[in-house]
Amino acid sequence: MRYLKKRLRSFGFAFAGIIAFVRSEPHALLHFIATVIVVAAGCYFHITGMQWIALLTVIGMVWITEMLNTVLEKVMDHVAPDYHPRVKWIKDVAAGSVLIAAIIALIVGSIIFIPIIF
Repeated sequence: MRYLKKRLRSFGFAFAGIIAFVRSEPHALLHFIATVIVVAAGCYFHITGMQWIALLTVIGMVWITEMLNTVLEKVMDHVAPDYHPRVKWIKDVAAGSVLIAAIIALIVGSIIFIPIIF
């Protein structure tokens, strides 16, 4: 029983982290709005199971990369509050991972929705 309580408590911490991320980061609001629009469009157009898998995978990829990018930026700002070229490189690469995830998500969404809409 104690093990189960610890696991449930860890889920609480994880949900608190997601809520803190959405409340504090401007990009999180954009991702949230995009997620709602894409899920609504998927429901409206009755996309297939495989299309749902593709969309949910890339949506998750964007959320995960954005959250990890945010964590990395916060850690680097804490560790090195002044400008440092290596810190800039770390932050730029992390931001690049979000951009790649977003571009792939856009491509997947386009492949699914453009033929349906047009």
